[in-house]
Amino acid sequence: MSRDQPSTPLLSVKHLSKIFKVRQGLRQRRITAVDDVSFHIHEQETYALVGESGSGKSTTGRVLLRLTEASSGQANFAGQDIFSLSAKPLRTLRQNIQMIFQDPLSSLDPKRTIGYSVEEPLIIHGIVGRAERRARVERLLARVGFNPTDAGRYPHEFSGGQRQRIGIAKALILNPRLIVCDEPVSALDVSIQSQILNLMLELQRENGFAYLFIAHDLSVVRHIADRIGVMYRGRLVEEAPTDVLFGAARHPYTQYLLASIPPAHPRQRAIAPRSAPVIQATGSFTGRGCVFSDKCPLATARCLEQRPADRVIGDRHRIACHLG
Repeated sequence: MSRDQPSTPLLSVKHLSKIFKVRQGLRQRRITAVDDVSFHIHEQETYALVGESGSGKSTTGRVLLRLTEASSGQANFAGQDIFSLSAKPLRTLRQNIQMIFQDPLSSLDPKRTIGYSVEEPLIIHGIVGRAERRARVERLLARVGFNPTDAGRYPHEFSGGQRQRIGIAKALILNPRLIVCDEPVSALDVSIQSQILNLMLELQRENGFAYLFIAHDLSVVRHIADRIGVMYRGRLVEEAPTDVLFGAARHPYTQYLLASIPPAHPRQRAIAPRSAPVIQATGSFTGRGCVFSDKCPLATARCLEQRPADRVIGDRHRIACHLG
C-alpha cells in the first residue's frame, strides 16, 4: 500500500450511475444500482468499496471494466475516457485493468488446465511467444505457491484458497496497473482469508499496481486498504483514510457497520452491546432524501426530504449526511 499519493489519480470516477430496466408483466421498472458515485484511486493505492449486498459496489466494479455499460457519468483511467473507447482500444485498456472474482471456480474453465487458464490472457492479447508465455506462467504460479507440475492439473483438483491463488495469477499475468477485486476472500475460511490478503499485499509491493477492493466486511479491508468508501443503496455515503474511518466515522450507517464487527476476544463477544440493529437495504431507493433516512434513528424531516450533498470534514474525509 502506498501512502505517498501523486497529484494525478490513476483512476478518476465522477457522477457514475447505473440504472437497470426490469420488466414486470406489462410494466417496466427502473432500478438504480449506482447513484451519482464519485471517487479516485492513485497509483499503488488500495481503495476499498464497502457495503452490504445490494449496495451497488460490485456493479460499480463491473461498469468500470465495461462488463456492463454505465447509464451516466465519467471514468478516466490514465488519461483515457473508459466509457468512450471503441472495441480495439478497450481491449488494450483491459491489459491494464484486470479483475479477481469472488468465485474463482466460475472464472476458470473446468475443461482447461490451470496453466492454460493463466496463460490465456497472453494468448488473447498476442503477447510474447509460446516459450516465453509458458515461462511466465511457471514463474507466476511458483510465486503464488504452486509447483511446476501443478500447471497440468484442473481447477476441481484444488481447494477454494488454491483456486483463488490461481485467479490472482491470472489477473497478474498481463502486468496490470489496476486490479478490481470483487469480494475476493468472502467465500474462504478466515484462516485462508488472511493468507490471501497477505499474498495480495506482497504482490502489490513487488509489482506496484493499485487495487479497487470490493467487500462487505469492514474488518477484511482494515489491514489492506489505504482509503475506504462506504456505499448504501447505490450511493457513496462516506469516504476516508482507513485509520480515520475506524477512529472517527461520522455517517450513522458507517457507525452501524463498525458496531457490527464481532470483537476479537470471546468474552467481549459474549457481552457485546445490542445497540446496533440489523440494517438491510430494501432495494433501489426511490425517496427524495438521504438513502439511510428510513433506517436512521437520528433522521429529521430534512433528511427525509433533501438529499445531502458531499461535504469535506477533514483530511480526505467526505460524508453525505446532514447531521454528521
